[in-house]
Amino acid sequence: MALALLIVLSLLTLASCYFFGQSWLPLLASAQGANIDHQFKLDLIVLGIVFFVTQLALAFFVWKYRERNVRQGSGPSPDTTTRTEITWLAIAALLFLGTNMIGATLWADGDVAGKSAARNPVQVEVNAVQFRWYFRYPGPDGKFGRTRPELQDASEGNPLGIDHTDPDSKDDIVSSTLLLPVDRDVDLTLKAQDVIHSFFVPTLRVKQDAVPGHLITIHFTPTRPGEFDVVCAELCGLGHYQMNAKLKVLDEEHFQEFLKQTR
Repeated sequence: MALALLIVLSLLTLASCYFFGQSWLPLLASAQGANIDHQFKLDLIVLGIVFFVTQLALAFFVWKYRERNVRQGSGPSPDTTTRTEITWLAIAALLFLGTNMIGATLWADGDVAGKSAARNPVQVEVNAVQFRWYFRYPGPDGKFGRTRPELQDASEGNPLGIDHTDPDSKDDIVSSTLLLPVDRDVDLTLKAQDVIHSFFVPTLRVKQDAVPGHLITIHFTPTRPGEFDVVCAELCGLGHYQMNAKLKVLDEEHFQEFLKQTR
């Protein structure tokens, strides 16, 4: 029986390593996402090795110390057991802290957080409100118009509370679809009206919380034309499931046509 369990555990371990070794990530569509994919692969390799070794060790010990070989006093001493537990705990802590520090450094230095260093990035303001996404473009003047909370009223066609008396707001464009040009740097400024939301585009490997009272800027470069999903990755209320939108990455000509048609 112990030998059969050894074989089953070994086969399950090998099958699991193969299954989770396959790529589960969606199609990559941003220049910055390659570093994130590399980090995912590194984590899977490290954790896969740990999983493989520990599962095979479990199977071996199940077989080696099966009941018929147990003798009174034949087990390891308490001191040996304590040292072993401390050693494995320290190794686990180093792996956990190490991978988290690498991930935090990747996010901080991975050309995603903050504004783009490009000369003329596309500026878009992302507004999150239960349970919708609104995307605002500044127009030809490159300036966003002033907003006032008391003017926010979706039923009146002004969900963002844009102050239309402000000259800078005259050419602002508000869309429920995020349209961006391919191969150009994009600066997104995230805002939230009510609760914490999370802007997440899996194909771009971009995920950032939108927090009420804060302006949070991220940047990226779309590299593949197409239509992709924008979702909220933070539980934000009963209608959280319907808080989604579309990202359409266009060539420069069609992007400029969009800007002209919506003015």
